[in-house]
Amino acid sequence: MEPAPIIIVGGGLAGLACARRLQGAGVPYLLLEASDRVGGRVRTESVQGFQLDVGFQVLLTSYPAARQQLDMEALRLGRFQSGALIRRNGKFVHLADPWREPRRFLTAALAPVGSLADKLRLAWLRYDVGRGAADALLERPETTTADHLRQRGFSPRLIDSFFRPFFGGVFLESELQTSSRKFEYLFRLFSSGEAALPAGGMGQIPAQMATELPPDRIRLHTRVRAVSAHSVQLANGDSLTARQVILACDPWQAQRLLGATDTLAAHSARVLYFAAPSPPINAPILVLNGDGQGLINSLCVPSQVAASYAPAGQSLVSVSIRGDEHLTEDRQRWDQVRQELTAWFGPQVQAWRELQMYHIPHALPDQSRLELPLLQPRFTQHPSGVLLCGDWQDVASIQGALQSGWEVAQAWVSNSN
Repeated sequence: MEPAPIIIVGGGLAGLACARRLQGAGVPYLLLEASDRVGGRVRTESVQGFQLDVGFQVLLTSYPAARQQLDMEALRLGRFQSGALIRRNGKFVHLADPWREPRRFLTAALAPVGSLADKLRLAWLRYDVGRGAADALLERPETTTADHLRQRGFSPRLIDSFFRPFFGGVFLESELQTSSRKFEYLFRLFSSGEAALPAGGMGQIPAQMATELPPDRIRLHTRVRAVSAHSVQLANGDSLTARQVILACDPWQAQRLLGATDTLAAHSARVLYFAAPSPPINAPILVLNGDGQGLINSLCVPSQVAASYAPAGQSLVSVSIRGDEHLTEDRQRWDQVRQELTAWFGPQVQAWRELQMYHIPHALPDQSRLELPLLQPRFTQHPSGVLLCGDWQDVASIQGALQSGWEVAQAWVSNSN
């Protein structure tokens, strides 16, 4: 008789990474997922022939865990152009990356989004965070990202026009209260790799991971009510016995299942998708709101990055917004965003069709502080004996989810031999 399996609760990237490592080691396991598909927060939906990622996400080619665990070539990645197009004072300014585009060195130096001294400080920041091991950045003195940028001497103009919309979009909080450790770690990854989208949408990542797992090892539509180290109570009243229970869900679900009462802070995301007859920009580049006014934080055209995101002859426009707490109706959001876009791109915006709006209340955990014991190793054991993994056990990101899931499984395999 096969021994009781390791039960993994949660079919997001961490759960899939955990399952794949156990699969490779020949360890029996069962992955339980409450929804209708694996992937967790990494999800793509098809709407009127367009591929819509649920929340704006990108895959960084420099993620070490992605390079180890994914077949990057099979994902057929489309890549964003380096740098950013910044909307400031009624104009679009191209802030190029001269390390990747040396011919744009002069353009980058003269871009009116910061002083020449700011550009030199950017060069030093890039060099500084690129030295040594990436994990060493997580041991540096910690402050907020905003304070860290000021301490490095960056001007308010560059902070507000570039760092705030760019990393505010990454962190999902525009005040830049996120840990400076996380900022430096991610700045290194952005500097050393490319932001990319799979041809099949971001949902192609978990789909690829799941192809290596036998279907009978995954149970979808299976909601869990409670857990202990060696058992799982299902919402339908059934009970499952396990050699070990691993929670690979988000921290809020983990708290619920463990009966915790503490409230963990979360950052939300809201993304609006439009179908356009033609692209408003002719490059696969991120557009940032450098003025800090209005709802729009950033914009991109995913179909310029990967043509399969839109039907032939059409373009997909993705708009990430912020500071919408004063609005109570989605209709107000659509109307205000369209008004702002018209100021940016002119009357062509009136021909854009509304496709979908996604609101993810728990898109990222708050990481204003990163506690090192949670980072080494990138999983923890709850007092109940349940093992916890997920991006919240690391720098919250695709990298963090993949690494945490892999490490908890590797620890089990190593300890059982």
